[in-house]
Amino acid sequence: MVADVLRRHDARATFFATNETTQPGITSMGSHWEPWWKALAAQGHEFASLTYDQVYWRSDLRGIKPLFRVRLTTGAFAGREFTWTPEQYCAQVSYVNERLQDFTGKPALSLFHAPGGKTSAKLLKVAQACGFAHVGWTSAGVFGDDLLNAKNLKAAQEKALHNIRPGDILTAHMGSRSGPTPWAFTVLDPLITGLQERGFCFATLRDHPVYRDWITSHPDGFTKH
Repeated sequence: MVADVLRRHDARATFFATNETTQPGITSMGSHWEPWWKALAAQGHEFASLTYDQVYWRSDLRGIKPLFRVRLTTGAFAGREFTWTPEQYCAQVSYVNERLQDFTGKPALSLFHAPGGKTSAKLLKVAQACGFAHVGWTSAGVFGDDLLNAKNLKAAQEKALHNIRPGDILTAHMGSRSGPTPWAFTVLDPLITGLQERGFCFATLRDHPVYRDWITSHPDGFTKH
């Protein structure tokens, strides 16, 4: 439904992917969804990483060598915490892009978003050394699982319609935890309509002035481990 809304409005988006469980009972990085990812690529959308197992940064550990405490929220080890090296974290970021390129034949962007927006200066430095720049979001344009009732959705929609400015990144979480009601479909269509009526157009992060030079200088979108 989200893809249909974007197509009707001729709007381009950047999809930050993770290996979520989906309604067919398999994960979003599984072969079932390959035709869908391929169709999105053909429509001009771009892709980036949300880490394969939706890995939440918890803390930096002390020491000369960077080590991170992380919590996985999807996959076989969902709900468990681990101590990871930079190599392990970078592998999680890059594997999403490898899968997406396998599906679409199109390199994903050399960008990632840390789940929950949880990061540290050390984590971001490690990710950049692996070829990935972190993408944050604009507070006026965030839609997620905490907005599951009609009142909150309407308030978020109105906030975005009035407060979004040129260059802002409008972010919507499409995870399976969004419940049985497809809230994004309810909000996304009138939101895009309203913003287009204000004169806005939509572009992928490949064209964003903050990230354009980084993407050009890091064209592969993933590093092999």
